[in-house]
Amino acid sequence: QVQLVESGGGLVQPGGSLRLSCAASGSIGSIDAMGWYRQAPGKERELVAAIPTSYADSVKGRFTISRDNAKNTVYLQMNSLKPEDTAVYYCKGDIRPTWWSGRALTYWGKGTLVTVSS
Repeated sequence: QVQLVESGGGLVQPGGSLRLSCAASGSIGSIDAMGWYRQAPGKERELVAAIPTSYADSVKGRFTISRDNAKNTVYLQMNSLKPEDTAVYYCKGDIRPTWWSGRALTYWGKGTLVTVSS
């Protein structure tokens, strides 16, 4: 089994910062890619940032994604937060379990809520 667990969400005022973490655990052989997505109420899930590095236009210059390979953990540093950043943030990993010899499998975390409000 492979699990992704997010943490770090919460309530923050506009202009504030939060740092999200996503730790992958279990029978991990290798990790091809990891990323962050978000889903706001009434909207579709969208890519926020990923490694190999890519960012949504709406977060460029404000959010930074990073990864600690030794800990199988990916981070999302979010600065200058805006009310429109309010959403459930999900971690996604393309991971090859130790028991799998095919292409990487996609795993999702359960999400962490980020609320930007005064």
